[in-house]
Amino acid sequence: MPDHIVIVGGGLAGATAATELRKRGFDGSIRILAAEPHPPYIRPPLSKGYLQGSEERDAAFVHPDEWYAEHGVELSTATRVESIDRGASTVTLAGGQVVPYDRLLLATGAEPRRLGIPGGDADGIHYLRTLENSEELRDALADGSKRVVIVGAGWIGLEIAAAARGYGNDVVVIGMEKTPLAAPLGTELGAVFQRLHESHGVRFELDTATTGFRVVDGRVTGVTIDDGSEPRTVDADVVVVGVGATPSVELAATAGLTVGDGILVDASLRTSDERIFAAGDVANPWHPVLGAYLRNEHWANAKASGKVAAASMMSEQAQLDAIPYFYTDQFELGMEYSGYGPLTRGARVVYRGDPASLEFIAFWIADGRVVAGMNVNVWDVNDQVQELIRSGREVDLGRLADRSIALSEV
Repeated sequence: MPDHIVIVGGGLAGATAATELRKRGFDGSIRILAAEPHPPYIRPPLSKGYLQGSEERDAAFVHPDEWYAEHGVELSTATRVESIDRGASTVTLAGGQVVPYDRLLLATGAEPRRLGIPGGDADGIHYLRTLENSEELRDALADGSKRVVIVGAGWIGLEIAAAARGYGNDVVVIGMEKTPLAAPLGTELGAVFQRLHESHGVRFELDTATTGFRVVDGRVTGVTIDDGSEPRTVDADVVVVGVGATPSVELAATAGLTVGDGILVDASLRTSDERIFAAGDVANPWHPVLGAYLRNEHWANAKASGKVAAASMMSEQAQLDAIPYFYTDQFELGMEYSGYGPLTRGARVVYRGDPASLEFIAFWIADGRVVAGMNVNVWDVNDQVQELIRSGREVDLGRLADRSIALSEV
């Protein structure tokens, strides 16, 4: 049993690991080294309730401030780790302090992917990752009547579009794909989200590349786009870029750990160094069900992987075999999605209910089996959807689509 556990990263994965360690009876020292100046917080409110103004700031924090001292967890905020010495089992902080560990958990998260195009450093261009990012964006949107241009037609882009329209702003979404959310959902379901947004006044510029920003006196005033015809500029007062995230692997890579679209770990979240583990957005774990590596940036994965990492660091048997899950809220649409994205490519989609009604469940079927499911404005069914996926059994598609038959009887 280790005596000293150090957690690098102040997000949900790191905080969950510390919580789980104490729940499992670990009585050694736990220290969280968080680069941000806040206690650990979750990120969904940053693009949902907190950004929309429907949730208070405190809703984002994993625990009250006093929880850490009460549970013997030493929390160091605004603390950046500069390096890992694997031979000495220490980490060195930016100020030169050396911190020893018996087990080390890397939960360093990810950073927004930035656009390296002309004008990209102008004022008025926002990226969303931190609490401060969300607050700055909310301040920019809250008075309404702004021309808001969002670069990126994925989950973050559409959630921000919904928030911006909720404040009364004019909103344009630019995307390289022909349909929003085409990559995770396919064109048919992506079109459902597009129609929803258009019904609320959001405009789309799709199948279109963003080539630059028009800047006047250091501030962005427009976004230059090219759809293959003639380049043109969309006027903007506020620009938000949401084109994905890159896992923060620099610390691990410099220490000689194996990386590849994140820090490569086994199903128990152990890195190529048996004393070092990784969890959350930065981890790329081997998924025992898929038989492949699967990196997942959603909050449910951060929570699940934090728990597995805690058990593994205590030398208990644990595997990250949870079915990936996420949710979104956009206008009057609420949705939960569970499933294995890689298995949905080329899969057949079966509907229970009419997608046009915005009250339905979609199932992705591969080889007669449910590999993913998305319930839209249909609640208290996610456990049943996950059970269908987990069972791996062949299903009768007619019964699956029949709303009069309980999912447990399909």
